[in-house]
Amino acid sequence: MTIKMYSTTWCPDCIRSKRTLDKHGVEYEDINIEEDPSGLALVKRINRGARSVPTIVFPDNSTLTEPNSNELVSKLRELGLVG
Repeated sequence: MTIKMYSTTWCPDCIRSKRTLDKHGVEYEDINIEEDPSGLALVKRINRGARSVPTIVFPDNSTLTEPNSNELVSKLRELGLVG
């Protein structure tokens, strides 16, 4: 299972999170919620009705919503995805 990032093309937090994942060589699937109704529905379910992006779903089914770079890297370390 891969990391899934639910995002939009215009969201600065999404761009930053993608750069963080790319910098650490972590593979992920990017799902644009403006083009994927099921992705939007999942984001709203996770975030109590809000369209908050990025919403990131990890292989253990845990999630982060709008994390800063330090929070994201910490989660990747916790899961053993980066050193």
